Amino acid sequence: MKNREADVPTVTVGLVQMACSTEADKNLASAIKSIRSAAKKGAQIICLPELFMTPYFCQTADTKNFSMAESLHGPTSETLAKLAEELEVVLIVPLFEKRTSGIYHNTAIVIDADGSVAGTYRKMHIPDDPFFFEKFYFTPGDTGFKSFATRYGKVGVLICWDQWFPEAARLTSLSGAQFLFCPTAIGYQDEDAEESIQQIAAWETVQKSHAISNGVFLASVNRVGRENALTFWGRSFVCNPFGKVIEQAKNKSQLVIAECPLSEIETVRQNWPFLRDRRVDAYRGLSKLYLNPDE
Repeated sequence: MKNREADVPTVTVGLVQMACSTEADKNLASAIKSIRSAAKKGAQIICLPELFMTPYFCQTADTKNFSMAESLHGPTSETLAKLAEELEVVLIVPLFEKRTSGIYHNTAIVIDADGSVAGTYRKMHIPDDPFFFEKFYFTPGDTGFKSFATRYGKVGVLICWDQWFPEAARLTSLSGAQFLFCPTAIGYQDEDAEESIQQIAAWETVQKSHAISNGVFLASVNRVGRENALTFWGRSFVCNPFGKVIEQAKNKSQLVIAECPLSEIETVRQNWPFLRDRRVDAYRGLSKLYLNPDE
């Protein structure tokens, strides 16, 4: 039976913070080794970084990079589904998905502890910034914001740029998510190194705010290392519904293992009833891109 909260009062989350190379086989082998290590440490839900099978190729717009995409039911998902079943863990597996000719997505598959696919999320917000030319590669997702029931709890996924939008976190939480997982690939350019401290602080703060305002656990997992013009800062972390960081990595390949008592969700929501006090009758303007005062 899925989502057995009464049977699993504390869920252990594992994040695989890793460096990603140009060799897919090497990346997969590294991920498998880390997943096994995380499972040995007690992790029940394990998340990999965004696009972990490849370097962060979106730094340039090059059609040759489309060759790195694979189908949802390709070799990576099949291999990791077998691993999830063997270890009895839930895996969040980000992929560069080829849906059909000309349609590619930045996707994450949630694989349940029996090896079945609990759900699929496609990145909804697609950035287009210097060295983050994702609009060239990815069609915006069509899955909407939702959560997926797994053996160890209800899991929602937001991918990288998604993690900055309060609307995305709110809708995912309203669908029943107990955990928000944010696989990401975020870093800075050389000339931004002095500003990186502010960037990292902002990145952490906005995600902690999602945990607080929705009363959920949040887990964000980044890659590390230098790739062409970008240095990925790592610092993957898990925070509780109060926004307190439970465990956090440094800027190196590292596992993050965090115990998450599910009872904290109810405790925080009782004391900070943000969901109760929402004025849904007054939020119609959120469906508009901009509120023009002259209209």
